[in-house]
Amino acid sequence: MNKAKRHEIFSRLQRENPEPATELVYSTPFELLIAVMLSAQATDVGVNKATAKLFAVADTPEAMLALGEDALRGYIKTIGLFNSKAKNIIKTCQVLTEQHDSQVPEQQQQLEALPGVGRKTANVVRNTAFGHETIAVDTHIFRVSNRTGIAPGKTVLEVEKKLLKFVPAEFRRNAHHWLILHGRYTCVARKPRCGSCVIEDLCEYKYKTH
Repeated sequence: MNKAKRHEIFSRLQRENPEPATELVYSTPFELLIAVMLSAQATDVGVNKATAKLFAVADTPEAMLALGEDALRGYIKTIGLFNSKAKNIIKTCQVLTEQHDSQVPEQQQQLEALPGVGRKTANVVRNTAFGHETIAVDTHIFRVSNRTGIAPGKTVLEVEKKLLKFVPAEFRRNAHHWLILHGRYTCVARKPRCGSCVIEDLCEYKYKTH
């Protein structure tokens, strides 16, 4: 895929959705971090239901620690892997209070050092809470990048590096959200909705559906 085509793809995605945002509900970097940690192998809708009640009682690392792991489990038990997530969230809150003055760090390495926070979570937090031009490759972005030909790669890291290289600079800040939403609602896994896709004529997928 050439440069002009990629530019046009992101121009159209921008026209369709000028201010894309995460579908996770949050009001602080800490709430976003917790929501993203909970979102692994879970839907944003499911996470938002749980965090609406959780953040009402614990919206800071101190409050979360005071709540404790057992009570936290009660709030997130509807979410997959809730036992290990509860453990990691409590450990992360300890690190935040002890090492970061209860603030979520902005640096990639410091974020990835938090228990239960990997590269993808760190990228989401840096992009969404702090405005960095990072791209967190989830299953949707991986699929869309490969299927369309925007940034094909065999691994998540390969796709991430190619996206950072190929996405025109002016679109880099929001590329993450556009690609996720496109994969979630249009370029879906089983049968992509090619007929209602704004970039269908630019996409290099061989097996388009109508």
